[in-house]
Amino acid sequence: MTSNNYWLLALIPLMPALGATINGIFGRKLPHKLSHTIAVGAIAASFVVSLIAFGTLRSNVDGHEYNELYYKVYQWFSVAGLNVDIAFMFDNLSALMCLIITGVGTLIHIYSIGYMHDDESYSRYFTYLNLFCFAMLLLVLGDNLLVLFIGWEGVGLASYLLIGFWFSDNEKASAGKKAFIVNRIGDAAFLLGMFILFSFTGTLDILGSESDPGIREWVLTNGVNSTVFLPFATLICVLLFIGCTGKSAQIPLYVWLPDAMAGPTPVSALIHAATMVTAGVYMVTRLNFLFTLSPTAMLLIATVGALTALFAASIAIVQRDIKKVLAYSTVSQLGYMFLAAGVGGFYAAVFHL
Repeated sequence: MTSNNYWLLALIPLMPALGATINGIFGRKLPHKLSHTIAVGAIAASFVVSLIAFGTLRSNVDGHEYNELYYKVYQWFSVAGLNVDIAFMFDNLSALMCLIITGVGTLIHIYSIGYMHDDESYSRYFTYLNLFCFAMLLLVLGDNLLVLFIGWEGVGLASYLLIGFWFSDNEKASAGKKAFIVNRIGDAAFLLGMFILFSFTGTLDILGSESDPGIREWVLTNGVNSTVFLPFATLICVLLFIGCTGKSAQIPLYVWLPDAMAGPTPVSALIHAATMVTAGVYMVTRLNFLFTLSPTAMLLIATVGALTALFAASIAIVQRDIKKVLAYSTVSQLGYMFLAAGVGGFYAAVFHL
């Protein structure tokens, strides 16, 4: 059963967004203690709300057992049959991701207080950190591919700002630009796949609501029997997966992640610790009903995952810089996740995460 008016969902991404806004506007005038209190308080509050939502999801309310929580904030726009709602969904997958993002994010925010205490751009750092968490939460909660894509791009922007945080150092600035450019290659394919999918389904909502079904309902009722759609399903899945290779550092778009270690150490932890780089795994798992229609796309995902796992692990064992070892190890483990997803083991992929 779906709860269609669970307004607390809006607070989960809203909290870090407010933290980023306050620090971004007033941060320079605020003392360090107040600046980090706002940032840590925002992400911690988001974690608490995520726990409350998870408790609601797993509890029996009024004799009903909810497997999805849904909240439509408002209709963003409606043009030529394209209706885009700012809506959030919270199911088992979203719950897991939200708890990881906010839980790990809170710990990283707290650690950053001591790590960055002497930095001149203290408030700017916490602004970017809150912005990153907001974008990631928007990505995993959005029930519309366009909203998800905004979060997807927001994560890319925030990672660029954080990796190149010390931009006066040319090496660190170049690492930030490299991450930004490589991710844009994948994002272009993602965007193309998204709109080809819309041309068939007429909606960008993923799950939708009972009154307005989304992509999942269309695929399961119409797509599986459509001789026109099935050949295009492979193209759509491949394009979406190319976007995932950029965000989750798979062959050939893995080259940005080792250089991402140029940013502050807590940033490296945030990018590597089940947040940004797992966005691709989340997306494949979220759209599993679409990917399973294409054995060719699933084979491609499994093959790329297996090659990346072996290739990155081989590079990691000859590295002398501990940060590089961790970076290539992360790439390798992500490869295992995609290998699991590619053979249909979506639960295993998320469990590995």
